[in-house]
Amino acid sequence: MSRRALIIPLAALALVACDRSGDGTSISINADGGNVLGAIDGKSGEMKIDVPGFKGAITMPRIKLNAENFDIDGVHLYPGSTIEGMNIAGDTGKDGKGGVRVSFSSPGNADTVRNWFVERLGKAGGTYRVEGESIVGKTKDDEAFRMDIAGSGSDRARGTIVVGE
Repeated sequence: MSRRALIIPLAALALVACDRSGDGTSISINADGGNVLGAIDGKSGEMKIDVPGFKGAITMPRIKLNAENFDIDGVHLYPGSTIEGMNIAGDTGKDGKGGVRVSFSSPGNADTVRNWFVERLGKAGGTYRVEGESIVGKTKDDEAFRMDIAGSGSDRARGTIVVGE
């Protein structure tokens, strides 16, 4: 994936999910061995871009991504979830692919959220297995994924999803 191709999704995300209140979602786009090419700070709204021929930073309204802004095989996050961070890595793996890491918070205990995913992933057509607090599998497009879901109080769960890498 070219550096210029990575700027477009970053700029689009900055414009589509603006939120002027509270914390937003932190997003980073990496390539070339993990170098950060673009990032949005969820707390300040500062967007930085560093690619050949252009380097800059501007402050924009914070963006807040939620359950509807991410899916695996059409399965979105648990209802009411918010995405706290997203890291997009391009051209970093041995196969030249990369991946996406998403951290999220859900308004349900860990078992409820995990069971919700298991039920829906079972209908989506990929393959998966439950390993303790994690769900590990492959999407319909043969992309490896892993979901780690843990409790964060009696009625909250926090999770991390890694696709690819």
